[in-house]
Amino acid sequence: MTTPSINDLKKQAQESRKLILRMLYEAGNGHPGGSLSAIDIITALFFGEMNVDPKNPLKNDRDRFVLSKGHGVPALYATLAHRGYFKPEDTLTLRKLGSDFQGHPDRVRLPIVEASTGSLGQGVSVAQGLAMAAKLDGNKARVYCLMGDGEAQEGQVWEFLMSAGNYKLSNLCVFLDSNKYQIDGKVSDVMDLEPLEDKIKAFKWNVIRIDGHDMDQIVGALKKARAETQKPTMIIADTIKGKGVSFMESVNKWHGVSPTKEELEQALNEIDKGVH
Repeated sequence: MTTPSINDLKKQAQESRKLILRMLYEAGNGHPGGSLSAIDIITALFFGEMNVDPKNPLKNDRDRFVLSKGHGVPALYATLAHRGYFKPEDTLTLRKLGSDFQGHPDRVRLPIVEASTGSLGQGVSVAQGLAMAAKLDGNKARVYCLMGDGEAQEGQVWEFLMSAGNYKLSNLCVFLDSNKYQIDGKVSDVMDLEPLEDKIKAFKWNVIRIDGHDMDQIVGALKKARAETQKPTMIIADTIKGKGVSFMESVNKWHGVSPTKEELEQALNEIDKGVH
């Protein structure tokens, strides 16, 4: 695939935002806020960074992606659809009985996802295992993972941080989608994570902090992560929950509520016009 421009990546992310909203409307439930905050990152990974091939999705040397914040899976489905793994309209069966497109990634139903996730804190450990296996096998594959900031309150996450840093897994790159909210409210009110950068650096990680909606910064951070040869990399991406839709942005009710027909139409119109 020809390397896309920054503008191409931005346009692709906007198309995926629209598909996310359509599938959530059809489902009647799901998680728009965290899907919209993560879509720019996932777009940059699958369209610009990762060694993947939709025609040979399970090739041994493929780069791996684990969505640790499994409730944000509409963003992954939209990206995979536009990348050519399946038809975009297939995703409109999201959360329907018998659908391959479950409300959290299900590797049994959809083997092209690397892990069944949803129990927060566990996906990062799966990603570490994949990275360790690649190192032991001499496989040049890189492993990418996306986690949430509310998820970072889980104790297993800190065991993972200690372990991955100790084993110097330089083939592992984790994005922390820091949209500042979780289901119970603001992350800072529930269990404050700051000073987050200092804490993660103490576990022997290469830490980069960026604007998670600035495609230039996302791509630049990925280049820095690839150049790191001694440590795993954590990219803390400051994002906006519900990014791209005015009435969803930083409004926590949209953690797990689907849009009505009228709200869908307004949201799609805003995205087309580039309002946000």
